[in-house]
Amino acid sequence: MSQAPEQPAERPVPTSADVARLAGVSRATVSYVLNNTSAVRISEPTRVRVREAAEELGYVPHAAARSLRAGHTRIVLLPSGHTPVGPLYSSFLDELQCALRRLDYTVVQYASLGLGADDAARAWAELRPVAVISPGEIELTAQGVELLKRSGARAVITLAPQRVEGTHALVMDQREIGLCAVRHLLERGHRRIGVVVPSARGLFAGPRLAGARKAVAGTDAVVEPLEMAYEEESAARLARRWRGLGLDAVFAYNDEYAMLLLRALQDAGVSVPGEAAVIGADDLLLGRLLRPRLTTVRVDMVAGRDLASLVDGVVRDPTGVGERRDLLTASVVRREST
Repeated sequence: MSQAPEQPAERPVPTSADVARLAGVSRATVSYVLNNTSAVRISEPTRVRVREAAEELGYVPHAAARSLRAGHTRIVLLPSGHTPVGPLYSSFLDELQCALRRLDYTVVQYASLGLGADDAARAWAELRPVAVISPGEIELTAQGVELLKRSGARAVITLAPQRVEGTHALVMDQREIGLCAVRHLLERGHRRIGVVVPSARGLFAGPRLAGARKAVAGTDAVVEPLEMAYEEESAARLARRWRGLGLDAVFAYNDEYAMLLLRALQDAGVSVPGEAAVIGADDLLLGRLLRPRLTTVRVDMVAGRDLASLVDGVVRDPTGVGERRDLLTASVVRREST
């Protein structure tokens, strides 16, 4: 009878004691170095020796044990949006995550598709995050915020315009972008203005439409929502209907949708800006390469690293709940399409 092949013995999981022995230091020193503790002064050669020993052994600190020592995790939960948000906001989120990692936080993106506000809060609380940065697509409730805080969240931060009890409101009020775009069109003499609303209901669609409506309040102008998918055929269908809509201008949600629609309008024989003034938002480089060059709303946002510092500050000192800071400003860059 043939014998079963011998299974290789499992390698033991390296411990902080193993790192300490290899580096010739105490376990406390290993802990101080690998947890980036600033309260204890340790020479740079010792830090290098400990890190090299940890890398050689393949040692990784145990997150749960670390959390027990600190009294909280280092997880910052970043619920992901249900729909694409465009290159500008994506770059901001990338910078924010990199900056948080440099501050020794673990950034966890959480897909919350299909979850209501309180269900989402319960799901997030299971991970025991030290901070939650909610982009506003899920509207947190006061009960959800309280649940997160009971579960260890020292900071619950919203980037939406609505005020939620118990949160820090670091506001990215997207209504300003719609307001700015449509005010520009009004100043150019347009009175029947379409506003593209993505079929996928992008994260900023509702607020930008609300801002557009605010701009025409009290005037003789009207705003008409125009549903459009981010697809050539959808843009072409809208362009073919343009003359029948009786509109003279369009705020196309962002530069990507604006470029797609502008090309479709031209293909349909609709002159831009003669029959249709077009304005986008985000000031992407490609918009400057179009003919006619695309008018846009330039959005200036706080740098991701600055927001990361704000998050870190709130985690260290959770007082001042309810503080509101505006994180974006908007201004029109007029080019040839309006």
